[in-house]
Amino acid sequence: MNSPKILVVDDEPKVIHLVREILSAADYGVCTANTGARALEQAVMEQPDLVILDILLPDPMDGYEVARRLREFTSIPIIFLTGKVRESDLLQGFEVGADDYITKPFNSKELLVRIRAVLRRSQSAAGARPVDEEISCGDLTIDLLRRKVSVRGKEVHLTHTEYDLLRELALHLNQVMLHEQLLSAVWGNEYQGDVDYLRAYIHSLRQKLEDDPAEPRLILRSPGVGYSLVSPDEDKPLG
Repeated sequence: MNSPKILVVDDEPKVIHLVREILSAADYGVCTANTGARALEQAVMEQPDLVILDILLPDPMDGYEVARRLREFTSIPIIFLTGKVRESDLLQGFEVGADDYITKPFNSKELLVRIRAVLRRSQSAAGARPVDEEISCGDLTIDLLRRKVSVRGKEVHLTHTEYDLLRELALHLNQVMLHEQLLSAVWGNEYQGDVDYLRAYIHSLRQKLEDDPAEPRLILRSPGVGYSLVSPDEDKPLG
C-alpha cells in the first residue's frame, strides 16, 4: 500500500523544510507550494491525500480562498497551519472547508497526531457502511449512502468532519450526545477534552443548516452536557 501524499502550502521556507522533514521521517510522501496558485496546480497534478495550508500567503489568494477553490473540485482533507489564533479565524477556516486547525508554533507529535486523525476520518468515511439509507429531520435530509445533505431539497456542502459530526448526531436523533461522546466518535479519543473545538464545528453546522443560526431549531445545546439533533415534531432537550 502506498504511503499517503501530503501537499504542504506555506510561504516560509523554514516551515516548508521543517514540515517536510517531519512528514518524510514518518514515511509520508510530500509535495510543496509557496503560493495559492501553485497550491491549486499541485493539487490537480499530484492528487495528494491531504493538504496542510497556511492562511497568510504572499499573493492575493490567501489560504481561505485556496480552500474555497479546492472545495470546488475535491473533498480532500485540509488542515490549516497558521499563526492566526482568533476564534473568528477558526470559524472562518471551518466555513470554507477546513477539517482541522493547528497553530504555530507547533510540535512534531501534535502535527502527526492531527494528520493521522484527519486521514483516519477521511478513510473511514470512504469505507463506511450506513445502517439506513436516509435520515430525515424536518427539512433536513441526510443521504447516508451518498454522504449528501440537503435542506428543503437543496444540497448543502459539508466538509468530511462536519458531515461525520452531523451523522453521529443523526444516528442518535432526539438524544443528547455528551461532549466526550461526540469528540471521541468523530475525532478520536485524543480529542476528548477539546470542547471548544466541538463548539466551533457546531457553530459551522448551524450556519449551514439552520434558518436562523442564532436561534437554532435542529442542533440544540444541553448546557454543560452536550448536543442533540432534534426533530421539530419532538419534544426538545434543554438548551
